[in-house]
Amino acid sequence: MVRKARIQDVRPIQQLLGSYARQGKLLARSLSELYVHLRDMFVCMDDQDATLLGCCSLHIVWENLAEIRSVAVSEDHLGQGIGRQLVMAARDEARGLGIARLFVLTYETGFFDHLGFHAVDKNSLPHKIWADCIHCPKFPECDENAMILDLFEPAEHAVDSVPWL
Repeated sequence: MVRKARIQDVRPIQQLLGSYARQGKLLARSLSELYVHLRDMFVCMDDQDATLLGCCSLHIVWENLAEIRSVAVSEDHLGQGIGRQLVMAARDEARGLGIARLFVLTYETGFFDHLGFHAVDKNSLPHKIWADCIHCPKFPECDENAMILDLFEPAEHAVDSVPWL
């Protein structure tokens, strides 16, 4: 079951993200950061024993741009559609908020391509998104791929004067 994260989910989320961070696949998140951004998080829980199966975050960057981040699924549950469900929950919330575009920085381009994202040059993204990169051990030699998903047709949602959109 996919739902918004709760306080009791923070430590399991940190453990899951930490396992992928140790592999160099995503950034580790401190407990403090997870508590501060708890309302950004979605989790997928096992219906039988309420264990965390996966997580995903929707981080709003600007009025018309948000980032999908911290997508992680327990290695025992990969390939079961959990990551897709989590990203779709974040996408649906972004649409409901009226956000025009989602982006992701990822190594899993095939997964996000399947969800409708397309590759873009990282340099086309606003400098504001790079604030977390300072904490990355790979900074400044980032090897992640930037991908974008447009949530609305141009006529559906007016995008104002941000030049890189």
